[in-house]
Parts: sequence; structure tokens; C-alpha cells
Amino acid sequence: METWQRTRELANWLNLSTLAGLALANVAGSPLSRGERGIFWARNYTPKLPHAGAFTVGNVVFFREYLSVQEPDPVLLAHEEKHCTQYALCLGLPFLPLYFAAAGYSWLRTSDPASRNIFERAAGLQAGGYLERPVRRLGPVLAAGIRRSLRSGSTPKPVPPAGGIHA
Repeated sequence: METWQRTRELANWLNLSTLAGLALANVAGSPLSRGERGIFWARNYTPKLPHAGAFTVGNVVFFREYLSVQEPDPVLLAHEEKHCTQYALCLGLPFLPLYFAAAGYSWLRTSDPASRNIFERAAGLQAGGYLERPVRRLGPVLAAGIRRSLRSGSTPKPVPPAGGIHA
């Protein structure tokens, strides 16, 4: 293992993100194995959220059953390893709200949580199995959202009296 990989591993232990990942694996019943470069693999992750086929918490990479092959895809593993580094650079669990904010921004701009997510782009969209969606103009998206919220907040229609007879 290279020095920066050891540093990342230590940082993610100290910032408690790897511990959180191991706890999640335990709660989810995902069998753990030790991968390379200080990374744990949690296989057969079954809870519904997140929807991703693979995701990372600290130095723990979770795989859904269909990706829980003997040896993970090296391209996908390199993508997830970059997320391990992002946890270390974000000082651990603060990565999660930052990631979700970036996913929200991406969804607003592209209707996809990954395409404009700075963390997914830095880890490599294609390596993570994502497509790059076209950016949409923000003005029309916001206007449509405002129109929807105004419609849902409109005054309710009067309910006819029982029997449907109006006086």
C-alpha cells in the first residue's frame, strides 16, 4: 500500500467514517472481506436505500448482490476508491450532506443525481456506471416547480352536500 493510501485509511478511521461503514455492514448483514489498499468490501447489501449497485462509506465499499462477484470490477472499484479518498478529504461524515447537496444540484440541472454531481464527476461518471445527461436551463425548471407548488397550494374545490343535491 502506498503512503497516501495508508494516510487515507488512517484518516477514515480517525474521522469515524470507516467505523460507520462497518456498523452499517453489520446492521445490513453484509458479509465483510478485506480488499486491497485498506478497503473493506461489504457484499450482498439488501436494504432499499441507496439505490446504487455499489456505494461507499469511509473505506467500506458496499455491493448489491448482482455485483457481489468473487472479484469486483476493477474500474468500478477504482471509482469507489476515489469516494474513499473524498471521505478523507471531507473529514469523514460531512461528506454525506455535501454529497447529497451535490446530488440535488445535479438533479435540478439534469434530472439525474450523478451527471453534475462534483463528487461523481471527480470519481469518473462512466467508471461508476453513470451517463452524462445534458444540462437544462435553470429558469424553466424553477418556474415549473413554482407553478406546481402554487397549484397544489390553491384553494380546494367546494364539496357538494351529501346526496349531491345543491340548494
